[in-house]
Amino acid sequence: MLTPLVLGALAVLLAGPVPWALSRWSGLRRTPAAAMLLWQSTALAAVLAALGAGLSLATDRLWEPPVAAVDVVVAAVAGAVTVVVTARLLLSAHRTGTALRRTRRVHRERVDLLARTDGGVSVLEHDLPVAYCVPGMSGSRIVVSRSTLTSLSADELAAVLEHERSHLRSRHDLVLEAFAVLHRAFPRWVASAAARHEVEVLVEVLADRAAVRTGGRRALASALLTLAGSTAPAGSLGSAGSLAARVEVLRDTRPHRVQSLGVMLLAAAILAVPTLLVVLPWLSGLDAR
Repeated sequence: MLTPLVLGALAVLLAGPVPWALSRWSGLRRTPAAAMLLWQSTALAAVLAALGAGLSLATDRLWEPPVAAVDVVVAAVAGAVTVVVTARLLLSAHRTGTALRRTRRVHRERVDLLARTDGGVSVLEHDLPVAYCVPGMSGSRIVVSRSTLTSLSADELAAVLEHERSHLRSRHDLVLEAFAVLHRAFPRWVASAAARHEVEVLVEVLADRAAVRTGGRRALASALLTLAGSTAPAGSLGSAGSLAARVEVLRDTRPHRVQSLGVMLLAAAILAVPTLLVVLPWLSGLDAR
């Protein structure tokens, strides 16, 4: 009976208090790759713990003789909860993915009708500086406005374009989609909104890191200020989001190797420790029966 209790407690902690605490650790953004790994491991561990709690409770009740009527009822309820959680995740993934792909397909079609192509970039006739990318399995688009081309210097424009290319190469859209699925699938008390916001910041910081290698920190920061008033359409990834947080990270040029290593070890522990201490002993118990 200990295994489902431990898994249930882990699920609650990893779904609520842990994301809440991580979202308030602003210094975590200084090591964005490690931070992204930590957020992903926390979300995955929370889902696995929630599903494992229900499954282990059901099996503990049914496979430990003697089996009473109340054991069958408890097992049935635990199994039903597990099925509901799984179904909500699958339904959320289907609805979120379908809506995003439809939105992006329609937007790409409109861009192709209205924009001219210049060096693989779609250029819209617009008076406001705008830059964003529209991901897609059958063809992505990097979109800028005419005002962006005239407002930015060559180095600034190169940094912005590399920022968008980094989004597309790294498939940041899939990362954001996964957290959008969790946000839509679970109740409000789960800290999925905080997780989703932090991951949105982190994908921008990661793209900024790639852009800095092309245009430099000063060029990118200047470009971000120029693009500060723009917003990206639904389903796209823009260059101007989370400006204050990103500028703060850009100003910090230290490597933070110790923090990066520590965060990666924490991410590994969040996945490995519950598995080693809870799931594997439970599976060994099943084999013994």
